[in-house]
Amino acid sequence: MAQKAAANITGSLDAPTSEQVPLSFSPKDLTQEQIADIRLAASRMSGCQRRGFMAEMSLKYCSGSPRLTESIFGWSRDTVETGLGEKRTGILCIGFQSSRCGNKAWEEKHPEMAEFLCKIAEDQSQQDPTFQSSVAFTRLTGQSALNALAEAGFNKDDLPSLSSMVEILNRLGYRLRKVVKAKPLKKIEETDAIFENIKKKTWKLKPKRARLPG
Repeated sequence: MAQKAAANITGSLDAPTSEQVPLSFSPKDLTQEQIADIRLAASRMSGCQRRGFMAEMSLKYCSGSPRLTESIFGWSRDTVETGLGEKRTGILCIGFQSSRCGNKAWEEKHPEMAEFLCKIAEDQSQQDPTFQSSVAFTRLTGQSALNALAEAGFNKDDLPSLSSMVEILNRLGYRLRKVVKAKPLKKIEETDAIFENIKKKTWKLKPKRARLPG
């Protein structure tokens, strides 16, 4: 009986909900322009509003899969998963610190800086170099984000620490990833022989100096 009950529980957890039924719409049908518009819309939101929007897009285009949503839109799968959980339960995640002291998240306390931060993160994003997905990899680092906010004239007292900045970027849906530089082409074995042959031909074509009779 216990095994049968466990099987029933497992089956109910694995079964897709009405909101997670596989869709006939394929994410591949989205154009790059549409994906960019959706990413831009998300970048202008923050906190639970942003997570709610991500959850809506995940359910609409990615069958509620955080992993697929990350691969299509480039958002953190953890953030998407949190948004889906909030939508499913109706309970908003306010974080450990906020629940203890009543403080809002940094991006909610400073929406202008958060919007500027999202903008520079978008500006420093690039397409997947392998062209195998539509993910835009951001080259922004925590330190460069802090420098950009300071140079933009925002109050330095309101800037978070470096470690907090990384967490904020993750909450906003940006993953800090190193940009892989293109590797130089390997030198083929025949390269030296080719250049040596060109050198010999060039030397043969040089006009010889005529010697004057002594």
